[in-house]
Amino acid sequence: FEDESPYPEAGTLPFLSVHLFTVPIQVRCAVSNTDDPLMPVSTLRAWVLGVIWSIVVPGINQFFFFRYPSVEVTGIVAQLITYPIGRAAAAYLPHWKFFGLELNPGPFTIKEHVLITVSGALGLATVGQASAYGTDIIAVQRVLYSQNYGFLYQWFLTISTQLIGFSIGGISRHILVEPPSMIWPTNLVTCALFNTLHSEHYAGVGNRGGISRERYFWFAFTASFVWYFFPGYLFQALSYFSWVTWIWPQSATVAQLFGYVNGLGFSVLTFDWSQIAYIGSPLATPWWAQANVISGFFLFICAFTFTLCGTDVWYGLHMPILSRSAYDNTMQTYDVLRILNPDSTFNATKYDEYSPVYLSYVLFCALFTSLLMSFWSTLSHSFLYFRKQIYVHARRSISEQKDIHSRLMSQYPQVPEWWYLIIFIVSFLLGVLSIELWPTQMPVWAFFLALMIAFTYVIPVGMIQAITNQQVALKYVRVLLIVSYALPGRPIATMMFKTWGYNSMSQALIFTSDLKLAHYMKIPPRPMFFAQVICSIIAATAQLGVQTWLFDNVKDICQPGQSDRLTCQNTEVFGVASIIVTLLFFFLIGGLAPIISWIIDKKYPNSFFKYVNPVIFNGTQLLPPASGINYVPWAIVGFIFQYLIRRRNFPWWTKYNYVLSAALDSGLAISVIIIYFTLQYPKHGTIGKNTILSWWGNTVSFTGADGRGVPVIQLPVGETFG
Repeated sequence: FEDESPYPEAGTLPFLSVHLFTVPIQVRCAVSNTDDPLMPVSTLRAWVLGVIWSIVVPGINQFFFFRYPSVEVTGIVAQLITYPIGRAAAAYLPHWKFFGLELNPGPFTIKEHVLITVSGALGLATVGQASAYGTDIIAVQRVLYSQNYGFLYQWFLTISTQLIGFSIGGISRHILVEPPSMIWPTNLVTCALFNTLHSEHYAGVGNRGGISRERYFWFAFTASFVWYFFPGYLFQALSYFSWVTWIWPQSATVAQLFGYVNGLGFSVLTFDWSQIAYIGSPLATPWWAQANVISGFFLFICAFTFTLCGTDVWYGLHMPILSRSAYDNTMQTYDVLRILNPDSTFNATKYDEYSPVYLSYVLFCALFTSLLMSFWSTLSHSFLYFRKQIYVHARRSISEQKDIHSRLMSQYPQVPEWWYLIIFIVSFLLGVLSIELWPTQMPVWAFFLALMIAFTYVIPVGMIQAITNQQVALKYVRVLLIVSYALPGRPIATMMFKTWGYNSMSQALIFTSDLKLAHYMKIPPRPMFFAQVICSIIAATAQLGVQTWLFDNVKDICQPGQSDRLTCQNTEVFGVASIIVTLLFFFLIGGLAPIISWIIDKKYPNSFFKYVNPVIFNGTQLLPPASGINYVPWAIVGFIFQYLIRRRNFPWWTKYNYVLSAALDSGLAISVIIIYFTLQYPKHGTIGKNTILSWWGNTVSFTGADGRGVPVIQLPVGETFG
């Protein structure tokens, strides 16, 4: 009864209806196979709550985006908080009518809950979670370049960058949403939480005895909530459990290998779910995909980083081995302002006079080489394995799809293609206006090129993500190569190109994931369309309003030592890393690797090569700040739940696996917010500063050679290298 294929289409279980035979096993465990077309969805109550969420959640996240330490109201938090609010609205709102619409149509339904959550949080991972990508460009312009072009420019830019991705996702939905093999594993956790909160029962839960999923969820939620107070506040060394560096705290070599702050994290122990699930929930990601990721992690760390460490090639031993910063030849953080002209363009003479750019071994070797290889391997793999599926599913209507969920969704009016086309045209025109009406250094032809990249990669990257729960990271390749050649010496244009070229694709996949969530939860497509579009515009506007108020009213914002800690550490400038040219031959390797794997798979169809996927090149995409302390525990937990328990106790896995994942994520998210607003945010973070926060368990991880970022080769004061 087990289906371990990377491309699941079928499977059988004795307690399942024949109509489910084309539904992957993991989907049956979390998603109901029934629907009530008469259940209220797009109600006045749902829209009022959804619009309120789309203002509050993005506004809060935008404020804290500029603060360090920060906090984020995640989708799962909004999902949890919406439930009691919806129940209260159903109990206490009067039964009034406005223009024929009932304010309180009755009990709070699961479909209303989904629509509100998507409107206010999940769909706003694009704009409500943390910060809209376009606002980062605006912040950099104001902070580093003293450019303030006004609210209209900011609004045009942000709305364009957000909704172009939405239109691309909508156009590609026939391939990325409707086919049953496009699972989108993260949504299974979300569906399990929705069904658990609303006490939904369906065949896929199975007939295993034991406590109910609802009770199991609340037990696990409570345990997760309480436990995080230890690694999150009382005993933070449980989170950064670099025990080897505690034994040899002053050894730079030990710090480089086993440290967490600036090392590779090969102490590999953590008791913090936020660290374990940093790459994504190991209970949701298929084991074969996790095996690809962890194999890629060790491949690039061992094959490149360790090989170069003994030779000091490119002066890597003069810097921390795991750092996202760029350095100059004095071992100081690279000052990009020293190589710019007054108009914010690149000055080669100043660059020669100042210093070349130096990067850590992990950032330069492990990260960039894997990303270069993923660039062509994604297209190559998709052509070899998905070309027939793309052709077939692009021609099918939803009623022609195989599984029960598509047949249930086919009864609802679909969104016409021209609706998405109109969104694209309007967003495109807003982008052109923001480029042409203000001095952005960005030519319109570069805008076209960026969108071509987004369209080219959205389907191959989306298909891989829908199956593996891992998004192949291509943004660095686009920024550091394509933009560097297309728009040399233009940092503002570089950021804009990255936003339209990479973020449009990323936005498209987030919207597509939400469409799959609606597909699973049987939300009619047209209300979903309007909820995503309208609330995305509202959320983007709210974030711009909050950001504008902060920059106009907060003194010394984005300056070190700002009294409210609004130091803008998340705001980045993207520069030119010409030394990456050394690694261009990895393009060829990445393009050939899937061909070799495909040939072996055809000759030996039962070999493990059928599981090899471009996500193997994704094993380093989160380095840094992720390290071995994130990757290794993540893979161990995934092996236990997605391999051992799934094989040896399948009834338990079917009933509880996704519920446990949702409970751990939910308890953690609520605990983070409670700790932040009660213990860290008040009194400028001074609560417990000289007591609980200063004891050994909260300081040991940030002291010694690891905490100070001591490199293996230390440069005498006043000298340079290179």
